[in-house]
Amino acid sequence: MEKIQIKDSKQHVGETVKIGAWVANKRSSGKIAFLQLRDGSAFFQGVVVKSEVEEEVFLLAKNLNQESSVWVTGTIQEDARSKFGYEIHVSSIELIGESHDYPITPKEHGTEFLMDNRHLWLRSSKQHAVMQVRNEIIRATYEFYNKEGFIKIDPPILTGTAAENTTDLFSTKYFDRDAYLTQSGQLYMEAGAMAFGKVFSFGPTFRAEKSKTRRHLIEFWMIEPEMAFMDQDESLEVQEKYVAYLVQSVLDNCSQSLDVLERDKTLLENYTKLPYPRVSYDEAITLLQDNGFDVKWGADFGSPEETFIARQFDRPVFILNYPKAIKPFYMKPHPDRPEIVLCADMIAPEGYGEIVGGSEREDHYDLLLEEIKKFGLTVADYEWYLDLRRYGSVPHSGFGLGLERTVTWIAGTEHIREAIPFPRLLNRIYP
Repeated sequence: MEKIQIKDSKQHVGETVKIGAWVANKRSSGKIAFLQLRDGSAFFQGVVVKSEVEEEVFLLAKNLNQESSVWVTGTIQEDARSKFGYEIHVSSIELIGESHDYPITPKEHGTEFLMDNRHLWLRSSKQHAVMQVRNEIIRATYEFYNKEGFIKIDPPILTGTAAENTTDLFSTKYFDRDAYLTQSGQLYMEAGAMAFGKVFSFGPTFRAEKSKTRRHLIEFWMIEPEMAFMDQDESLEVQEKYVAYLVQSVLDNCSQSLDVLERDKTLLENYTKLPYPRVSYDEAITLLQDNGFDVKWGADFGSPEETFIARQFDRPVFILNYPKAIKPFYMKPHPDRPEIVLCADMIAPEGYGEIVGGSEREDHYDLLLEEIKKFGLTVADYEWYLDLRRYGSVPHSGFGLGLERTVTWIAGTEHIREAIPFPRLLNRIYP
């Protein structure tokens, strides 16, 4: 008898198999017990018919508590009534670990209660589906960049300098000096691009933003490609190709998870169509002002502005060339308009906000040095970064995609806290 995972049921129809599982839920009548089983790979139904099993097996099935762990033996059969398509007709059950008074029941629970029990909430079908989507996006990311000829470079998590806003840094002691948890691996990825041409990183980043919005996490994961000999327009093509690839991969490989999440697959299919629309910051300001927004040129966009702009399009949209004053020091000014920089944010549809931010980088030594001074940064801390302009500087561009924002959008969940296994929020570092 073969031991299998639930997800592999399709390959074992008509066979007697053994599965290790937890009892997510159950219901029973006098003659049949229905067990909702999960094993980490999927959920499906176990059917225990009183007349077909020994008395103690049926009695055990009727009295199993939620989240008890069991070995289940039985025959895999097709089940056209379920979205999964298969079930197991149980012949025997062996109790492994009992569960009593499991706190998360099928009734409604408040968000704070669920977050306090996040270590258990992850077992539920919807949270399981979100994590499956997250896992597919991670898998597809590596596949995409490997196919495109990138090499993965791992930037440090502890840094001696800021990549962006110095007020958003978590500081710590590094022996006898100050250090910071990384906001971004980008500066180090530029060094990687000068060595390998096309590189990407995939790692945790930290922002000490005192924000409670549904789009913000304190700790999150970023994918940050950097490309030598590439201008901003070429970078935009990589960005949209990558995002469309992620959406298509989830459609191809997470169909059942999307069903559990009740995600509109037709909408997602439309998001794979390229190219994505592009509007300039200037055009976006005019659009907002013409529609009653009190926003002036030079202001950054918040959630209401991004959502309104996104609603004008049926796919993700790029907003191009923001004012220099509201962007980091390393972005390259527009050759004809020095007050703006060659950058873009990709805004996701349906009110999910910015998921990608990128720019062409300043590649001239003197101009970069001037910007470092203007931002009040210590030049000595950035000498290694300036070296990239001293020794064979080239045009180069890059971007960062926030994993959790992308998961939230593709999965169609309401809040970013459900897109990461254990979210770190302004008021939460437990569990």
